[in-house]
Amino acid sequence: MPRYKLTIEYDGSVFSGWQRQDNSPSVQQTLEAAAEALDGAAVQVIGAGRTDAGVHATGQVAHLDLVKTLRAGKVRDALNAHLRPHPIAVLEAEDADPGFHARFDATGRSYVYRIVNRRADLTLDRGRAWRVAVDLDAEAMNAAAQAFVGRHDFTTFRDANCQADTPVKTLKSISVERVGQVIQIRTSARSFLHRQVRSMVGSLMEVGRGRESVGWIGEILAAADRTKCGPVAPADGLYLVGVSYEALV
Repeated sequence: MPRYKLTIEYDGSVFSGWQRQDNSPSVQQTLEAAAEALDGAAVQVIGAGRTDAGVHATGQVAHLDLVKTLRAGKVRDALNAHLRPHPIAVLEAEDADPGFHARFDATGRSYVYRIVNRRADLTLDRGRAWRVAVDLDAEAMNAAAQAFVGRHDFTTFRDANCQADTPVKTLKSISVERVGQVIQIRTSARSFLHRQVRSMVGSLMEVGRGRESVGWIGEILAAADRTKCGPVAPADGLYLVGVSYEALV
């Protein structure tokens, strides 16, 4: 059976998350229904990351096996035809080695969190960013965020329902940048704990609004205590923007 690697974009606001659910629509289920309509047989779609309800993606990666042997471009176009009108698009389909695995072969995942820092309500960005009305100090947030870089016990930023074997993760990079009213927090690592990014963003918000000092992030990280974490940022500002399959440097 031929295997295909997919690069996928989706608006997560109408889904219960990536992973298949019994009683609510998921991105995985919707893709599998489209693939079954194309192939004429049940198809399993394996994603590189399990995004939560409300989280978006511009660079999710998945793989699937089909009974039919088709050109990769045909797979992309046919899947997109069957996906309409759902807010999911297959940006690219590629022929993959039979041993390729979208999740286990991934060596890095990158996320962006979008904040719109303004008093007025959101219109075009509603459901796609976190509106924060109070003025934020993005430079202080960026300075504080550097405490996350490297190998740490991220228990403070780990959701209570996280199923990872260990809270120890290695964060490759994180940056906080402002362009006008938009603040973007970019981060990458081999893998993340459940709701780790949203937990980090929520704590950085406390620094940005002046409630906590730049050094506070390092202190609560070292505490390895979930109760020390700031409020968890909402899902709708988070985007999975890329998955890499080369060694992180």
